[in-house]
Amino acid sequence: MNDTPNAPHLLLVEDDARLAALVREFLVQHDFEVQVEARGDRAVALILETRPALVILDLMLPGLNGLDVCRAVRPRYAGPIMMLTARDDDLDQILGLEIGADDYLVKPAEPRVLLARVRALLRRHAAAGAEPEAGAAAQRLEFGQLRIDRRARRVTLGESVVTLATGEFDLLWLLAAHAGEPLTRKAILAELRNLPYDGTDRSIDIGVSRLRRKLGDDADPPTRIKTLRGRGYQFVPDAWD
Repeated sequence: MNDTPNAPHLLLVEDDARLAALVREFLVQHDFEVQVEARGDRAVALILETRPALVILDLMLPGLNGLDVCRAVRPRYAGPIMMLTARDDDLDQILGLEIGADDYLVKPAEPRVLLARVRALLRRHAAAGAEPEAGAAAQRLEFGQLRIDRRARRVTLGESVVTLATGEFDLLWLLAAHAGEPLTRKAILAELRNLPYDGTDRSIDIGVSRLRRKLGDDADPPTRIKTLRGRGYQFVPDAWD
């Protein structure tokens, strides 16, 4: 266990005992408290009971695979989820992001890259709910029937609450905060994940696609979050009445 006061509690779901021990030891050395679970079927209840600050979730697990674990907990757990994939497979990454994972790493992950990603996800998640009261007005955006409350991490469309994963909410807030402005994939990726855009990363496109489905922007072409060919995306402020 980590003796650092208020050390963030992470849950590592990994069935490779040797790898799990190495990852846990490294993260503990960097001031995290890390709990390890080897089985996917046990991980679901554990995530919902302990509410870890972040979940690191392997894809291939006994009992229940990582995709099914993510799918099972996402409606009731809003914390960050990082998927670990055993190979550089676009399908694995796309599926993980589609069901609500916030980030992914290909194993074997370089320890300092893993650490940087964990810290970045925790900063994003904490910052969204820790703004001072004096800035409360700046933490709410409203466009017609769409209301976004950053402090509460709550989105409503008309009378309905829209349930969003951590990464989906952060993406929506970024787009809405720049309403009417085109945002490139490069700018979005740099802001949300502090990563360069290599021209092949699909995570932003997948995130926008999920937002459109959840926010009723299923027209062809979409009218509320527009795709600007060769440029990126644009949140349309007048399209939410």
